Amino acid sequence: MKNGNMATRAIAVLFLCPLDIYFSFQYIVQMQENSVKENKMGVMPVGRLLVNMSLPMMISMFVLSLYNIVDSIFVSQISEEALTAVSMSFPFQILMVSFGLGTAVGVNALLSMRLGQKNQEAVNKSAMNGIFLAAVTYIFFAILCAIFVPPYFRSQTQNQAIIDDGITYLSICMFLGFGQFAQMMFDRLLQATGKTIWTMASQLVGAIFNIIFDPILIFGIGPFPKMGIAGAAAATVAGQILAACVSLVFNLKVNHEVHYSLKGFRPDLAVILQIYKVGAPSIVLQAVGSLTSYTMNLILGMFKGIADTAIAVYGVYFKLNSFVFMPVFGLNSGLVPIIAYNYGAKKPERIIRAIKFAIIAACVIMAVGVSLFEFFPKQLFEMFNASDKMLEIGIPALRTIAPSFMGAAVCICLGSVFQALGSASYSMFVSIARQLLFLLPSAYLLSLTGKINNVWWCFIIAETISITLSLIFFRVKAALYH
Repeated sequence: MKNGNMATRAIAVLFLCPLDIYFSFQYIVQMQENSVKENKMGVMPVGRLLVNMSLPMMISMFVLSLYNIVDSIFVSQISEEALTAVSMSFPFQILMVSFGLGTAVGVNALLSMRLGQKNQEAVNKSAMNGIFLAAVTYIFFAILCAIFVPPYFRSQTQNQAIIDDGITYLSICMFLGFGQFAQMMFDRLLQATGKTIWTMASQLVGAIFNIIFDPILIFGIGPFPKMGIAGAAAATVAGQILAACVSLVFNLKVNHEVHYSLKGFRPDLAVILQIYKVGAPSIVLQAVGSLTSYTMNLILGMFKGIADTAIAVYGVYFKLNSFVFMPVFGLNSGLVPIIAYNYGAKKPERIIRAIKFAIIAACVIMAVGVSLFEFFPKQLFEMFNASDKMLEIGIPALRTIAPSFMGAAVCICLGSVFQALGSASYSMFVSIARQLLFLLPSAYLLSLTGKINNVWWCFIIAETISITLSLIFFRVKAALYH
């Protein structure tokens, strides 16, 4: 273990917390200075409106990405095997998020609609059925954990140390994962009534707790025992449970539009079907991402002698990637209602300006990510205590993949445009095709060359085809609109 730079790495990670807090308070000040006007999406200057709508979501998405990357940074101080185990766990964790978040998105949409209809009974029923579904989803994954986690790791590696660490880490995250599902649901209930600042607060509390207690529980600092990789999982689930509790308190104290009561509650099949009518596409899209990550691990596992290191490299890339992509996803979450509103108001000029602003902002964010990946790949990997072998594989990987970010910026923005204009099938097709039809087949074919560095070109290939499809669909949609 390279202990010399461990303190520096820890400080670098902890530095993210003050930044999050700073931007959160900046947003709160902005909200206080700018009174909310009726129909602001139709009259407020588009650039300022996009910032106003997107900033809290960008911060929230960024905070969500902290959990896994912080685990990986500190786990890497244990061993490369432990880092690989966490990387192999990620597809299963994505699957958990896909079901939890997709369900919460469905509840959010249904509850918002019922609020607009001023149907208080339906609002309460939507919220309570959502909480029920969050509990059912947790139980489902706890059962899934007991059955599938050991064979899941054995399908990816023969290294017993990685298998043992992976089972330990993922079992804790899944068996004690009720906090994750509860937090996602309670946060979406707050968002449905426009209380996004409270959502940011709950997420910050959980993320900061996780960052502080990761090293304490992993390395046994102070009165706490040295738990190793189990400590990383424990810090994660404890942060999620704390965030869920904080979000629950906010719902009970400030979310007065929703009345919570277990008295006489019965699951309502009609409400549940309405929730999943909206949430199912989101679940499918993110579940495809889980399948993609798992299959990429299998493809990289074909390279004998460097398989485990290659999987660790891919895992590190995925977590670094989230810091670049999450703000863009948050940006586009704010873009969707702006376009949808102005589409309904028949204001095409505002739609065009919003799309241009979003694409430019997304490209700027991605350009920063490209620069980091191209010019500082070694420094990025050193945050994860990278071995010489990992640097040898990882540096070319980051530099090869990075240019694809610019195409992804455009694809993500246009995907949000399709959703806002009622053509979510376009964005779903591009997303699924990118991963299942372009990325994975090209990765497999490139792996047959026997050179690991060739595999990373699959990202460039997939993004090139995806942006072509997105632009074609956009032209079709624009023609129909006119």
